[in-house]
Amino acid sequence: MMKNFLLIVLNFLLCRIATAQELKKNFDDRLPLVGISRNATLHFISPENISYVDISTPALKGDLPLSNILRLKISSDSSSKLVNNADVGIVTVVGETFIAQYRIYFLPPWESAVHPVLVDISPTDCRPISAGVDIPIADLKKHAFSLLREHSSNFLREEEKYGVSMSLKQIYTLGDYIFFDLKLQNNTNLPFDIDALSFSIDDRKITKATNVQSVSLNPVWQLYAKDSFKKSYRNIYVLKKMTYPENKLLNISLKEKQISGRNLVLQIPYKDVLRADTF
Repeated sequence: MMKNFLLIVLNFLLCRIATAQELKKNFDDRLPLVGISRNATLHFISPENISYVDISTPALKGDLPLSNILRLKISSDSSSKLVNNADVGIVTVVGETFIAQYRIYFLPPWESAVHPVLVDISPTDCRPISAGVDIPIADLKKHAFSLLREHSSNFLREEEKYGVSMSLKQIYTLGDYIFFDLKLQNNTNLPFDIDALSFSIDDRKITKATNVQSVSLNPVWQLYAKDSFKKSYRNIYVLKKMTYPENKLLNISLKEKQISGRNLVLQIPYKDVLRADTF
């Protein structure tokens, strides 16, 4: 009896080894292999928020129940068509700073019960990517909200016109990035519809004989995408580190959508940037 049991276990182990070797032979494309069974649900757990997912086949369906979890199942109309160890497809997961790909294969019934249904996306499976900013969005949000928790009435610079004001409350740096804490205040009864809030480096003094040189700066990230406000609005803008001489200024321009005189330009000398705090 014991001998028969040992033979069964040995055959099972040999089948698993043969299966693994066959899979390696068939799918030798360096992608990590992940097995999925007919009735199970796979969960990929990402170390950061998932920005994008691509599933190469209609045989799989997936969703994001949480911002860092991808849930995969075999489609109901495909489960009966798949054979053991069949190549189901490739799943691509893109986070804030990485991209990872996995080849999914159909598990035979004898492996389904012992195969894990939770997959941690590990650093060895990831390739780094640059999506405009190399700091995780979660970290950017954390630092931005820490600035918004500062309720002091102090500000570094302010510009006001026709009852609308724009003030720079704080400047902070993190690595190669600069955080600008801007507050807009509307003391009129007319809502303000934002046409554009832009950053540029311009000459401090412009004469008729001067060739105007303006360099536009695009924020790599901002906390809110709000485009109108009634009374008060505060937002955090993140720019890549910049330098400019004393004869130039960093201009933050606020323009209203309709024809209006309520357009503001807040001028920031470089000394304000040099005095920025750090997180």
